[in-house]
Amino acid sequence: MADRKLRSPTKALSTQPASEPRLLSGGNPQIAKGDGDAPVQAYIAAMPGWKSEIGHRIDALVVKAAPNVRKAIKWNSPLYGMEGDGWFLGIHCFTKYVKVAFFRGASLHPIPPGESKSEETRYLNIHEDDTLDEEQLADWVKQASRLPGEHM
Repeated sequence: MADRKLRSPTKALSTQPASEPRLLSGGNPQIAKGDGDAPVQAYIAAMPGWKSEIGHRIDALVVKAAPNVRKAIKWNSPLYGMEGDGWFLGIHCFTKYVKVAFFRGASLHPIPPGESKSEETRYLNIHEDDTLDEEQLADWVKQASRLPGEHM
């Protein structure tokens, strides 16, 4: 009988330094679950290319429109909410756009353009060459922050 060595499966080696977050499908950063601004800023910093700038702009706009906002990373996505009221907004990277989810978006005026399988949720997809209507986004954030949020 031939001599056989049992080999343990090997994991693919990452080309990123250990301190860099891994990018999941679509370029979404893999950031550990956590509460507060620090994990959200780590996510935004790890967003690839032009998406990081959009992430910074959205984050600053949310903080300005809802000064008492609470932040966290859950399911590899930044979430924004009001203490005791749940989450009203989330961000997620996809290959060609950044998705902003308004969890009670059907109650906003005007309703954000992206439909969802969830009756209440609406999306705003931001592509690289899009002009971001910051005034409209800020208005949606103000409205959303006053609604009961999603408890996740």
